[in-house]
Amino acid sequence: MSREAVRPFLVVKNEDGDYRVTIRTTRYNSQGYPLVSADLLEEKFATQKAAKLFVKENYGAETGQIAIK
Repeated sequence: MSREAVRPFLVVKNEDGDYRVTIRTTRYNSQGYPLVSADLLEEKFATQKAAKLFVKENYGAETGQIAIK
């Protein structure tokens, strides 16, 4: 794993065609290595745009903080 921090928000399309949002938190151990924890939100969205808008409105995310997969 790289020492580069991950984007804090991840939008992923699941097998049912819905989009889900994962909130990722990065902290660093004593050697400076990033440790990432992830929490999948319960909400499902019909479009990628709706998921991104939800993250921006509810978590104050900026465009560069959202990863799409």
